[in-house]
Formats: sequence, C-alpha cells, structure tokens
Amino acid sequence: MLDIKRIRMDAENVKQALGKRGGDYPIDKVLDLDEKRRQTLVELENLKSEQNRVSREIPKLRKEGKDTTKILEEMKEIAEKTKELDQIVKEVDEDIRELLLNIPNTPHESVVVGGSDADNVEMRRVGEVKNFDFEPKAHWDIGTELGILDFERATKIAGTRFSVFRGDGARLERAITNFMLDLHTKNHGYTEMATPYMVNRDCMIGTGQLPKFEEDMFYVPSKDFFLVPTAEVPLTNLLRNEIVDEEDLPMYLTAYTPCFRLEAGSAGRDTRGLIRNHQFDKVEMVKFALPENSYDELETLTRDAEDVLKLLKIPYRVVMLCSGDLGFSSAKTYDIEVWMPSYNRYVEISSCSNFEDYQARRANIRFRRKDDKKVEYVHTLNGSGLAVGRTFAAILENYQQADGTVVVPEVLRKYMDGKEVIDGK
Repeated sequence: MLDIKRIRMDAENVKQALGKRGGDYPIDKVLDLDEKRRQTLVELENLKSEQNRVSREIPKLRKEGKDTTKILEEMKEIAEKTKELDQIVKEVDEDIRELLLNIPNTPHESVVVGGSDADNVEMRRVGEVKNFDFEPKAHWDIGTELGILDFERATKIAGTRFSVFRGDGARLERAITNFMLDLHTKNHGYTEMATPYMVNRDCMIGTGQLPKFEEDMFYVPSKDFFLVPTAEVPLTNLLRNEIVDEEDLPMYLTAYTPCFRLEAGSAGRDTRGLIRNHQFDKVEMVKFALPENSYDELETLTRDAEDVLKLLKIPYRVVMLCSGDLGFSSAKTYDIEVWMPSYNRYVEISSCSNFEDYQARRANIRFRRKDDKKVEYVHTLNGSGLAVGRTFAAILENYQQADGTVVVPEVLRKYMDGKEVIDGK
C-alpha cells in the first residue's frame, strides 16, 4: 500500500510513476478524501475544545445557583455533532484504505518503461543450449512414455490442469524439493519454515493478492480461508502486526508448499504438461530487509534462485521486467527463465521481487532502529527458489536421451539412492 503522506506531499510524481505501468489510478480521489478527512478532524478538534470549555462552565453555574438547562442542551448538541463527525472520519478512512488497497506499487527508478513482456530487458544468459542430434520431445510425452507422469488419471481425479507423479517421477519431484531446501538453508542462510496451506483474508490483503485478484484464488467460504497461491503469503504474514529489532534484519525464510491457483486468465495457455497447473509445488524464499539494503538483497535473492539452475546445469536467462509487466505489489522484479527445448524458448521458472514497504504497510510489519528507537516499515522481498514442477519439466526436456530415458542431474542423485538414469523400469 502506498504511503498516504507520500501521495499528499508528492502527488504529481506518484501519478507519473504509476503512469509508467499504464492504466488509470484514483490518486485525485484519494487526495479529495484525504482533504475531507483533515478538514473534518479540524472541525472535530474545535468541537472538543468547545466541549471542554462548556464542561468547565457547568460547575461554576451550579455553584452560583444559575440555571444550566441551556448549557446542558448545548453540551448534548456538541456530543451528537462529535459522534457524527467521528463516524464521517471512520467512513472516509475506510474509503481511503479501499482505494489504496487497489492502487499498485510504484516502479523503482531503475525499471525500464514498457507496456508488455516484449519490453522486458535481458540481463544475462547462463549455460549453453544443448543441440540434440534427435528431435527433442516435450516433457509431458517423456513423462508419460516413461510412466512417471499420469495426466489421464489426474484428470479423472480432479479435472484438467492437475498432475500425478508416479514411481521415479514422485521420487524425482521429492529430490528436487529437498535439494532446493538444502541449498537455501545450508548455503544461502535461510531458515526453513513449515506453514499452513490455508490462510485468512487479512494475510491475502497483506501480501497484495486481495482484493484485486480474488477471482484467481481457491476459496473456502465456510471458513473465509484461501488456499495459498504461494508460500510468500504465510511466510510474509508471520510478522504481520509485529515490530522487530533492527538487529533481527535481514531475516531470510524459505518454505516448501503446494500452491493453488485458478489460472482464470490463462484459458488456452500451456494446457498440457506441468507449466500451468491448478496445483503445483514450489520452494519460496522471503526476505525482510532494512530499507537502505533492500536492493542489494534483491540481487543476492536472484543469485540464490539462479544457483539452483547452475547446480542442475540447465541453461537459463535473467530478465528485468518492464514497468508494464510488473506484478501488482512489486517495485522491481527479475524473472529467471529456463530453456525448454520443446518450446524452443525460455520459460519463466522464478520471479524475484522487491516490494519495498508496500506489503509491510498493508501487513503492518515494522522494525525499531537501534540508535534512536525510531519505528519504520521493513522492506519485503521474495522469489521462487524454484517452482518444482517447472524444474521437473526442465530436467526431463534438457536431460532427455535419444532412447527416451532421462539422465538424473548429478546433484540430485544422492537424493535418489544414486540413481543415474530414469528408464521407466
């Protein structure tokens, strides 16, 4: 959520920054409501001063034996007017908050202005794309032929956009997850967490999924719970409504969870395979950082995610998202895209973002400075480290052999009892 003081003091620059995203945002309406609120508060303050003055007169009049009927009526009128103005302030506060919850974050000054993913900027490529001496297959065909993926039975159980992993497929998926968690906890300094897979409405508002993207979420109406679309939600909300000490920052957390998304806006896209499912596994990384260090933390967060693909020896590239392709809550995002031979292009496998204080304001996550005890909002960051299903798909496609088998990446073999090749046997 944007800072109302920033909007009040620097409205034109806020409008200009939001304009880089495209779209129309009600900044002027926020300012009008803010002015109404401030005027009402002044009126309230004057009324309360008058109330105090009149209340001091009553004992004097009674002591002098004078009639207090008129002044008591005046006190009653002041009390009623005060109650009315208090209600106006409450309603205006709610209206302002509702508007602010639907206004996205402003892009960082380093973000390139653009309208779509076509304007994203490639930062680097890592690894050599393999030239196969045979026609490479798609991961869904490889997995089905090896008997390690079963989309037909998944559809029988839950419908389209679900997957069943079988035998060595299930073992490989578990190996990928354990490898990622071990890497982030042992090499990158993250603390592993195990969190609920359902969250309340306040959590979803805190990280920015609600109210704007409610139609994309799996919802449990009897409890007003949501199935997590990403572990970002429970991990970030662990500190909701808390104040931590400056010495506690930066704080690095990681978690594996299944993730649930309706994918309401993706009809007809990536309908086969593991790329866009309603349920998928993901290892997430979340950081809470000091404001002055958060952009350095974004760079290391991105490198932490890249390390997964480097160790798996799968080619990838990193792109910086342009202003028009940024996520709702993000100030700056790097996407990591893995090479997929069957697509003949790079496919997103991780997004690493700095939200600055946008989520922290929504979730009320603050820290106390060591020297002057000043309380400020933290900066939050997160990134996929990585999407497990997409990593599974990338392994099948990049490690496939002409005979239909798949070589197990060397770093994963210890998680699969030394198995070197998945051959369907």
